[in-house]
Amino acid sequence: MNEPELIRSMLAAKSIAVIGLSDRPDRPSHYVSAYMQQHGYTIYPVNPSLDTVLGEKSYASLSDLPIKPDVVNVFRTPNFIPAIVDEMLTLGLPNLWVQQGIVNLEAAARAEASGIRVVMDRCLMVEHRRAQPS
Repeated sequence: MNEPELIRSMLAAKSIAVIGLSDRPDRPSHYVSAYMQQHGYTIYPVNPSLDTVLGEKSYASLSDLPIKPDVVNVFRTPNFIPAIVDEMLTLGLPNLWVQQGIVNLEAAARAEASGIRVVMDRCLMVEHRRAQPS
């Protein structure tokens, strides 16, 4: 978990499902996702209470997505992570990124034991910026 090579490989992804993406611009899920969009990533919002956000159709769950995203990026509290891991296992999704400040080590261990690669308690936007040449 959180190995530099793993972070680099996830940053090479093209499509990101964002669980918990908010339509409020002041929320980290919104501005981090907007930043990733601006840097060429395709965002798939996963939030059952929204129709669209950041110009993209929002989906109720990972199972409802029209594609298999390269990375699942999570902006939900730690108690939601086990169910997200379950859904990822069912769908065969390989990469889980759990945003900074969100930690569920048991779910991460189960995910990794089942073949899911995990980055946890790291910000996708911060890591993307860090990886850019100066």
